Amino acid sequence: MPTLYLTEDYALVRRDGEDSLLVQIPEKQGKNGAVLSPARKERIPLIKIDEVVVLGEVTLTASAVHLLLERDVEITFLSHFGQFKGRLSPPFSKNAILRIAQYRAHQDMTKRCELARRFVIGKLSNQRQRLQRFNRTHQDAEVSQAIKQLTDLIGGLVTLPVDRSPGMKPLASGDHRVAGTALETILGMEGAGSAAYFRCFGKLLSNSEQWPFPGRVKRPPTDPVNSLLSFGYSLLTNKVASAVQLVGFDHFVGYLHSSFYGRPALALDLMEEFRPGIGDSVVVSIVNHRMLTPTDFVVELGAYRLKQEKRTMFFTKFEERLNEEIEHPIFGYKTTYRRCIELQARLLAKYVTGEIDEYPPFLLR
Repeated sequence: MPTLYLTEDYALVRRDGEDSLLVQIPEKQGKNGAVLSPARKERIPLIKIDEVVVLGEVTLTASAVHLLLERDVEITFLSHFGQFKGRLSPPFSKNAILRIAQYRAHQDMTKRCELARRFVIGKLSNQRQRLQRFNRTHQDAEVSQAIKQLTDLIGGLVTLPVDRSPGMKPLASGDHRVAGTALETILGMEGAGSAAYFRCFGKLLSNSEQWPFPGRVKRPPTDPVNSLLSFGYSLLTNKVASAVQLVGFDHFVGYLHSSFYGRPALALDLMEEFRPGIGDSVVVSIVNHRMLTPTDFVVELGAYRLKQEKRTMFFTKFEERLNEEIEHPIFGYKTTYRRCIELQARLLAKYVTGEIDEYPPFLLR
């Protein structure tokens, strides 16, 4: 089922009976007092949605929040820039056995490093696949060099020893002691691979003069392309967080990403494999099909964000990508990217509980 995106500033969302929401959107006026759009109301049947994403200055009444949680609908809050702020979720999954296994795997440095390695192999392999696809028709020397570097890093990850070194202590308290472990090496290789990929990312865009890309800049994004990437990754994090919670995980305890207070570390782990195929793909498609121009962004204190009237188009393209069918690289049947995310979460659950011996990363074909 689709996601309900609430993006109109100063909208009010109320409960409407037992099965619907009423969204009240106020009148919009220009600087001269002219009416740009009249006030309106929209009734949203809950049967049509499975999650709500709130972007910016939107108010939900307590009764609306209660109704959504009673119907097991998650509510995610993002800033105007698309930055994740928090989530209201229905009661925690009853799958305590899975969460105990998850925590044990986190404390086992060998198992943690093994999972981190596989997440990064998935990410770098899918970044390489995007560059290889581009180079089939362009034969760019810089892209070829990045492909080689990614291939070397993937090979290094495959052969990297992750068994616990003599005297290495598990992470008994906190989550900061990665120095001197295989995890530190894995993080370094992930950073090197992503740097190689993003050095070439601008070449994937059809008009580099109109859409210059200086490299990945995150907090805050200082150009339109980085703004779109950050926005897409925030939406993707939300989707993955929903999937891992659905399966029964604690999405705050991860393996590749350190677990800081309030950070959805496991969602960030699992989304790595899907960044190139979903987040990056949506951005490249929107730019190359000329659905936006650089004038469709607002600049505040040097940070770029997409104008409100253009966000709906981005949400639409993002949802279309999630609903796009592919042949699953592991199981071989047709399914959607949305379902692939959930399947990866279930494969991860099988690995940490000992039902399978290896976690297979999601690899694009």
